[in-house]
Amino acid sequence: MTDALKRLSEEGVAIWLDDLSRKRITSGNLAELIDQQHVVGVTTNPSIFQKAISSGDGYEQQLADLAARKVTVEEAIRMITTADVRDAADILRPVFDATGGQDGRVSIEVDPRLAHNTKATVAEARQLAWLVDRPNTLIKIPATKAGLPAITETIGNGISVNVTLIFSLERYREVMDAYLAGLEKAKAKGLDLSQIHSVASFFVSRVDTEIDKRIDALGTDEAKAARGKAAVANARLAYEAFEEVFSSDRWAPLDKAQANKQRPLWASTGVKDKAYKDTMYVDDLVAPGTVNTMPEATLEATGDHGQITGNTIAGTYDQARKEIAAVEKLGISYDEVVQLLEDEGVEKFEASWNDLLKSTEAELKRLAPSEG
Repeated sequence: MTDALKRLSEEGVAIWLDDLSRKRITSGNLAELIDQQHVVGVTTNPSIFQKAISSGDGYEQQLADLAARKVTVEEAIRMITTADVRDAADILRPVFDATGGQDGRVSIEVDPRLAHNTKATVAEARQLAWLVDRPNTLIKIPATKAGLPAITETIGNGISVNVTLIFSLERYREVMDAYLAGLEKAKAKGLDLSQIHSVASFFVSRVDTEIDKRIDALGTDEAKAARGKAAVANARLAYEAFEEVFSSDRWAPLDKAQANKQRPLWASTGVKDKAYKDTMYVDDLVAPGTVNTMPEATLEATGDHGQITGNTIAGTYDQARKEIAAVEKLGISYDEVVQLLEDEGVEKFEASWNDLLKSTEAELKRLAPSEG
């Protein structure tokens, strides 16, 4: 079952689980995935927490206590989500120690409603790092225009960051620049750069979903030939940019100061179109120094029938450029697609957060003790 996952790990791809719930923690399932399926990290987002907490499984007692204390719904959500992240971080601590802090990480996201507010994002990142209080936490900050200076400031404060919602190559380069600027700030403050880590979450499947929709609307044979190629091509070109930046003159003094490279993390790797192989965004994005965060279904599919044949990114850059150019030639604007996806990504997380606020508020009211 796990041969493909073992091979993937051996190729230098860190396997992280894109899911978390209290049941997964308390049932021993997370520990089992770490022990048996080569999982070395966990990512969360507002949608994942909304699904977990709305299911109610394992949250009743904490919700009842919070209701008795009459806390605000925002505070309740932060208490619940940080408790889950803290417990998951403790389970992953041996991995963190064994990998010198590279893996064994759990990500928690700043309130998505702050995505366009730099100062509030920095303040929230600091608050979350303090609340979770575990060295193997990553604070997720979205790669919006306002997010970029927040990344620099947060890294400069010595807080490790998972930059999320990256779709475009241009924005990815800005993210790497923000990370380097943060390391330079941290170095000037005399902080230990070896203790600061970051990943850049480059989203994959949503690119194909949007571009394929536009290809299908065109309906020509020429258009159909370009289906299902843009997302992998985009990610491969991101890896090219990663290799370039982290071998640059600017990187050299930071490297000497024992700074860690900001690893590319392939996010949104669950295949949405049943016409494609369900492990496509794993099999086709194998390269050293990367992370692939998978929904459980993708993790299981990879373990069962993933085809890990070595590095599938090296030597693909020219072909990847041709595949992006073929999409542009059809009249589909790459720049327009990636900006739309970023905007929609922020909106979707905000909508999930608002749903979470509503469902949690309803639970707090239901469980509130009667007066008197």
